Amino acid sequence: MKFNHQISILFQITIFSLLILGCFSSPRKNIRSRRPCKEMVLYFHDIIYNGHNEKNATSVIVGAPAWGNHTVLANKNHFGNVVVFDDPITLDNDLHSPPVGRAQGFYIYDKQDIFTSWLGFSFVFNSSAHVGTINFAGADPLMNKTRDISVIGGTGDFFMTRGVATLMTDAFEGEVYFRLRVDIKFYECW
Repeated sequence: MKFNHQISILFQITIFSLLILGCFSSPRKNIRSRRPCKEMVLYFHDIIYNGHNEKNATSVIVGAPAWGNHTVLANKNHFGNVVVFDDPITLDNDLHSPPVGRAQGFYIYDKQDIFTSWLGFSFVFNSSAHVGTINFAGADPLMNKTRDISVIGGTGDFFMTRGVATLMTDAFEGEVYFRLRVDIKFYECW
C-alpha cells in the first residue's frame, strides 16, 4: 500500500513538473502564413498634360510652387507639384491594350533634395473580370528600382483586402509619360 502511495505521489510530481516546464518554456507563436491569398500584376499608364497633348493626357498638374506652372513640372525634383490622374490600367505593358480599369488618384512631389512622391489612389474596375476598387497609399521613392506601398482596402470583389503593392517604373519618357508595373500581393482576403 505504501508503495502504491509513493508511485501516486511520484506520478503527481512528474505531471506537475511537466505542466510547470510547459508554462515557462518559450511561448508558441501563432505562426501566420506569409503567403499571399491573391496576387495580381497590372500596369498603369500616366500621360501628363503639357499644354499640347490635351487629347491624350490622363493626368494634370493641379498644384504648383510659386516658381512653377500647371503645364510643366517644377525644377528642384518637382517639389511642390500635385498631380491628379485618371490613368488606364492594362494587363500588359502596352498602352494600346484594352484597359481593365482605371487608376484614379493623385501624387505629390514632397521632397526638395530627393526625387520622391507620395501616392494616394484607387484601381477602379467595372468589367466582366472584376468589379470594385483596390485602394493604395504610401511613399514612392522614385529613384529606387522597386518600391512598396500599402494596399489599404477595397470594395466589391476586393472587399476589405489588405496587402502590399510593389511598384516598378516600367517605362519613362521625359516629363510626359511613364508606366508603372504594379505587383499586388493581398494578405487579407474576404
